Amino acid sequence: MKFKIACLIMLLPSAIIFAQECRYVFKGQVVDFHDKSPLAEASIFINQIGRSAVTDAQGNFEFEEMCPGTYQIQAAHSGCQTLFLEVEISGDTYTEILLEHHRVELEEVRVFGAPLADKTISAIEQSLEEETLEQFSGASLGDALKTISGVSSLNTGANIVKPAIHGLNGSRVLILNDGVRMQDMEWGDEHAPNVDLNAANSVTVIKGASALKYGGDAIGGVILLEQKNLAVKDTLFGKTLLTGLTNGRGGTITSELNKSFHSGLYLKGQASFKRLGDAEAPDYILSNTGISEVGASFQLGRKQLAWGWDVRYAFYNAEIAILRSSHIGNIDDLIRSINSGEPEIIRDFTYDLQNPRQEVTHHLAKAKIYRRFEGLGRLNVQYDFQNNRRFEYDVRRGERDDTPSIDLELQTHTLTTDFKLDANERYELQFGLLGRYQDNFANPATGVRRLIPDYQKYDLGSFITGEYFLSELWTLEAGLRYDFNRIDAQKFYRVSRWEERGYDQDFADIIVEDLGTQYLTNPVFNYHNISVSAGVAYKDEDQNFRFNYALSQRAPNPSELFSDGLHHSAARIELGDLRIDQETSHKFSFSFEKDFDYWGFTIEPYANFIQDFVLLEPTGVEFTLRGAFPVWSFRQTDARLLGVDVSAYVDYTQNWRSDHRFSLVKGNDTDTDIPLINIPAANIVNQISYTQLDWHNFEISLESQYVFRQNETPDDIIVFSPDQQQNVLLEINTAPEAYHLLNLNSSMSFPLGGRTQLTTSLSVNNLLDTSFRDYLNRQRFFADDLGRNIILQLKLNY
Repeated sequence: MKFKIACLIMLLPSAIIFAQECRYVFKGQVVDFHDKSPLAEASIFINQIGRSAVTDAQGNFEFEEMCPGTYQIQAAHSGCQTLFLEVEISGDTYTEILLEHHRVELEEVRVFGAPLADKTISAIEQSLEEETLEQFSGASLGDALKTISGVSSLNTGANIVKPAIHGLNGSRVLILNDGVRMQDMEWGDEHAPNVDLNAANSVTVIKGASALKYGGDAIGGVILLEQKNLAVKDTLFGKTLLTGLTNGRGGTITSELNKSFHSGLYLKGQASFKRLGDAEAPDYILSNTGISEVGASFQLGRKQLAWGWDVRYAFYNAEIAILRSSHIGNIDDLIRSINSGEPEIIRDFTYDLQNPRQEVTHHLAKAKIYRRFEGLGRLNVQYDFQNNRRFEYDVRRGERDDTPSIDLELQTHTLTTDFKLDANERYELQFGLLGRYQDNFANPATGVRRLIPDYQKYDLGSFITGEYFLSELWTLEAGLRYDFNRIDAQKFYRVSRWEERGYDQDFADIIVEDLGTQYLTNPVFNYHNISVSAGVAYKDEDQNFRFNYALSQRAPNPSELFSDGLHHSAARIELGDLRIDQETSHKFSFSFEKDFDYWGFTIEPYANFIQDFVLLEPTGVEFTLRGAFPVWSFRQTDARLLGVDVSAYVDYTQNWRSDHRFSLVKGNDTDTDIPLINIPAANIVNQISYTQLDWHNFEISLESQYVFRQNETPDDIIVFSPDQQQNVLLEINTAPEAYHLLNLNSSMSFPLGGRTQLTTSLSVNNLLDTSFRDYLNRQRFFADDLGRNIILQLKLNY
C-alpha cells in the first residue's frame, strides 16, 4: 500500500505538468502556391496523435490542446499533390501551408472520350498510354505511332521506321526525348529515330507547328516521349517484359525499377535488349534483315513544391542489317528487281548481320533545375548533350569490307531556359530562350567520297506563348517565336560537279582553295525564321472543338544543301543544292469531338500550304566506276497538303466495343500541278473488342486494316539501260496495289500475391499471311513486306 501511494506521489507532478503544457493552439491556413487563394475542404492530419481537421471556406484549420513537440503533418486536397511537413510546437503556433492546386497537366490522353491534352490548347493532340507502348515493346516508335490517326511512316524494311505526321517526315517532325530535342541526323530517309521505345512511359503527338515552345520548324508536328511522374512518397515498384516474335525468331527483354522517397528524391533505372534474325515474307526469307538493339537509361532527381532538379543519361545502340537484294550494283539491277517481283538474293535464315548494314550509337545526357516563385510562376533551366555516331557499311570487296562507307559523328550542346507565369486564373504566359551548338565530323578515312561534309551549326531561339481563359468553356491561345540558324561548312566539290550545278556563277566567292580537280569551299548560311500560332478551344462535358492557325519556317538541313555523291545504304546518288532556302508553312487545322451515351466520333480536317517546299525525287541516272545508279535530287516548289482524319467508337454493351479510324491526305506540287512523292495512301482501320474483367481482365480484339492504292504519284522516269542499250521506262514512282491485313490481340492478368501481377498477351500480325507491298516502304522495289508474325509477351509488375 505504501508503495502505491509513493508511486502516485511521484507521478502527480508529471501529470500536473503534462496537463499544464497540453494547452497550446496549432492553427493555420492552406492556400494555393500560385496565387495564394484559400483552399477549402483540405485535409490536415497529424500522424503521431492521429488527429485530423478539414479547412473551412477560407482555408483555415485549428487544433486545440496541443502538447509541445515536433509533429509530422500531412496536408491533402483534391487536385493537389499531398504535402508532408514538420511543425515544431512550443507555444501557440500558426503555419501557412502551400499546396500546388492548379490545372492538372494531362500526361496521357486517349483517342476517344478523354479530356483535351494541354501541351497546347488549340492544336490537334493525341497520346499513347503506357499499356499501348508495351504492346510494341518488340517493334519501334514508328510502329507504335501508326496506331494514331494521321500518323504514318516511311520505312526501309521492317526495322528502320521514320514517323510521318500528315504526310510529312524527317526534319519536319521534331522528336523530344524527356524534354531533349533529338539530334540524330534525321534528314536521311533510312535514318530511324535513335530512341528506345521501352524507355518511355507515354508518347504524345502534336499534329502541326503550334507547340512553339518545342521549336518553330515542326511543319509536320512534334512527338514527345515522356517519363513517369513519380509521387512524392516512399515507394518501390518496377516491371519486366519479355517478348518473343516468330517473324525474325527472336525477341526483346526490358526491365525498369522506380524508387521515390517522402523527401522528394527519386531514381529510375531501365534497360532493354532486342535481337532478331532475318525477317520473312509469306513466300521467302528476307535475307539480311536482322537487328541487334540495346538501350539503357538512368534518372535521378528531387521534386519538391518550391524547387527541384533532375539528371538523366540514356544510351542507345542499334546494328541494323539492310535487305541484301536492295543493294543494287547498277541501274539494270534496279530494273530487274522492279520487273521480277521477288528478291534476286534469297538465302537460308540466319542471325548474322552482314553488309549492307548500319550501326548507330547515341548518348544523351541532361541536367535540369526548376524553381517556383510564390504567386508568380516557375523557372526552368536545362542543359543537354548528345553524341550521335553513325556508320553505314556497303558491300565492298577485299580488306575494306569492314570499313564503313559513311562515318559521321554529331555532337550537340543545348542550353534552354523558360519561365511560366501561371498565378493568374484568367491567363498564363510562358517565354523562353534557347542556345545550341552543333559540330558534325565526317571521317575522310572511309575510302569513298563524303556524302555530308564537316560543318558547325549555331542556333538561337526565343518564344512567348499565352493562354487566355475566356470562360470555363472557351480558351484562346497564341504564340510567337524567332529562331536564328547558321551553318558553317567545309565542303569539297569536284570541278565538274561545281560547273554542272552552275555554282561557278553563283558561289565563286566561297572557294577557299583550288586543288586542280576539286575545290575546297566554305559555305556559310544564315537563316532568320519567324513562327506564329493562334487558336481557340471550346470544351464541355461531351464535346470539344479546336481551331488553330500556325505559320512556321524551317531552315534547310545539311543533306538538302550539301549532299553530293553515292548514298551507299540507299543505293542512289543524292544531290543537294546550295540555293535551297527556308520553307514557309501556313497550316489550318480544325478538330471536333462529340461523345454520346454509347458512341462518339472525332473529325480533324486540315490544310497545309508550304512555300518553297523541299522535296527529294528521282531525276535520272548517273554512271560511276561501280556502275549506273539512279540520281535523286533536291528541289524546291510550292506545295499544298489537304487531309482529314476521322475516328469513332461504339460501346455496344459493357463487354463489346468497336473502334474505327480513317485517314486521307492529298499532296500536290502547285507549281507543276503534279502529285508529291511519298504521300501516304488512304487507309481505314476497324477493330472489334471483347472485354471480360471477371476472367482475369481478359481482352481480345480483331483488327482489320485496309490500305488503298496510292493513285496520285509523280510520273515514272526514262533511263538508259546499259544492258539493253536503249532508253527504258523505270517505274520507280508507281505505287503497289491496295492490300488488306487482319491482326489479332488478346491478353489476361494473374495476381501472384501482394503487388505482383503477371500479364500475358498473344498477338498475331498479318493473321492470314498476306503478301503485300507498301508504297512508303523503300524496299517495295525488291521484296514483299512481312508475313505472319506471332508475338507472345509476358509482363511482370512488382
